[in-house]
Amino acid sequence: MNLGSFKSALVSMPSAIVASLCCLLPLLVIILGLGSGAFMMYTMRYSSIFIPAGIVGVSIGYILFFKEKGKCDAMGCRMAGKNLNLALLIIATAMVTIAILLQIFPEFTASLLMGVR
Repeated sequence: MNLGSFKSALVSMPSAIVASLCCLLPLLVIILGLGSGAFMMYTMRYSSIFIPAGIVGVSIGYILFFKEKGKCDAMGCRMAGKNLNLALLIIATAMVTIAILLQIFPEFTASLLMGVR
């Protein structure tokens, strides 16, 4: 199994992390007590850059995955790392989806955070 067989995961996971920089990462830092809301306010300014970058990256990850899967199906071979790639794509999709939901529904997020403390 070489690194080339994980192209879709190598594209989608960093993209999901970039998309979560505006919402999920600061939220995690605040919940762990390592930072303040000021950090989240600073990173939220760049959500118009981070979230589209995450969507594009995860989409490219799916394109690469299904392209490789189609190539392996046509050649009659078994795709290396298929389950791991698919799992990482699903995790990346969930991260981007949560970042989008946190951006769209800030009142709901705030009420959830108030319930945590």
